[in-house]
Amino acid sequence: MEKVVLAFSGGLDTTVCVKLLEEEYDLEVVTACVDVGQPKEEVEKAEEAAKNLGVKKHYTIDAKNEFANEYIAKGIKSNAVYEGYPLSTALARPLIAMKIIEVALKENAKAIAHGCTGKGNDQFRFEAVIRSMSDFDIVAPIRDLNLTRTEEQEYAEKHGIHISSDKIYSIDENIWGRSIEGDILEDPVNEPPEEIYAWTASSENAKDRPTKLAIEFEEGVPIAIDGRIMPLFELIEEANKIAGENGIGRIDTIENRMIGLKSREIYEVPGALLLIRAHQALEELVLTKDEILFSEYMSTKYADLVYNALWQEPLRDDMDQAIDNMQLRVSGKVVLKLFKGSILPLSRESDYSLHDIEHISFEDKENDQKEVEGMIKHHGLQAAIYQKLNK
Repeated sequence: MEKVVLAFSGGLDTTVCVKLLEEEYDLEVVTACVDVGQPKEEVEKAEEAAKNLGVKKHYTIDAKNEFANEYIAKGIKSNAVYEGYPLSTALARPLIAMKIIEVALKENAKAIAHGCTGKGNDQFRFEAVIRSMSDFDIVAPIRDLNLTRTEEQEYAEKHGIHISSDKIYSIDENIWGRSIEGDILEDPVNEPPEEIYAWTASSENAKDRPTKLAIEFEEGVPIAIDGRIMPLFELIEEANKIAGENGIGRIDTIENRMIGLKSREIYEVPGALLLIRAHQALEELVLTKDEILFSEYMSTKYADLVYNALWQEPLRDDMDQAIDNMQLRVSGKVVLKLFKGSILPLSRESDYSLHDIEHISFEDKENDQKEVEGMIKHHGLQAAIYQKLNK
């Protein structure tokens, strides 16, 4: 019997996929769960679910540090924000797909499978990488059989499949962010219940006293909080905790999906929001005006490529090289104040600062103020001529 490697989370979709792949496609299923910083119990749940389903071989792949150092770091340096929120799920999918390819090669599998429906973005994100980086066939049982969530639940019940979850929302989580959708959240008229949030306090319940903290960067990547140098994954964990308890990181948005649908999505991205804001504050100090304008364009384009399943697009790699060169000077320290959902930069310092205090000072006497008069006379000269001609 030929093998298929299934990207497996242990949730309803992928659990049902195991039986579908065996019964409808006559394939031997190998499951693989890629750990990119989701809760430990979720990883363990996937292992237990695979065992209960009788899967002969299950892989748990620890990719937490690789995700932080090779993907999130790029997201920070590029300020990858899509329609108002830092990308998290979209940033993890290319790495997960690459790890699934590695398992499929090791297992000499015929195909790779996923549990995506035909309505979301993840089908594009998985398949774009699989198709460009391998020659494996792709099987998508939920999409291929046009199954609804209710039909999946009925199929699971009919086949005695126990779904070890009482969640009514669809939640995707990694170290960089948490997305929540489904159930009453699908209708934008409904206010999100407090129960959906796990990482962040509401602004009302956030800490009553401001928190000050210093974040240090080296070549665009955060390396320390309050003087404590730590690996990026651990630093993000700390940033999530500090920002979350200060009511930072809740985003409720109407998102434009790749297939043209508008979808109400809710995100918790406390650490991501904090670190990107700090990064931008430092960039203001060390980059030129034109570099900042160009980086703003690249940020939008970079986020669009990642969101739209184009991680393998050569332009993304080209942009990484340009961004990396600019980030060589984004080193220094930013001190911020966090209070009930707000982030306020208090101070910033860098050996590469372009802020010249002697020139900007009102007490400067060496630079003659009269010298600017000639510049002013020629500033907007063509516009002045136009206005006089057209009076």
